[in-house]
Amino acid sequence: MPKATWNGTVLAESEDTVIVDGNHYFPPDSLNKEHFQPSETTSVCGWKGTANYYSVQIDDQTNDDCAWYYAEPKPEAANIAGRVAFWKGVQVE
Repeated sequence: MPKATWNGTVLAESEDTVIVDGNHYFPPDSLNKEHFQPSETTSVCGWKGTANYYSVQIDDQTNDDCAWYYAEPKPEAANIAGRVAFWKGVQVE
């Protein structure tokens, strides 16, 4: 089962991920939400649309903008709407 961890803490775990561009997109209900903080950061992908970000906080350590999601993706990426993917040192196995 795919699992996202950072600094030994499980951030998300689900058998229901969608893989796009090599990234596992986890369903929102699989997140351990107590670690996530909304970020003001956005970016734009030409075919997916505008991504929003979360930072993750565990104890006194923060990993800024290490998770992203598309709240309203373009039609071609509708299958990942609201799902969360990771980078910046978050291990997905």
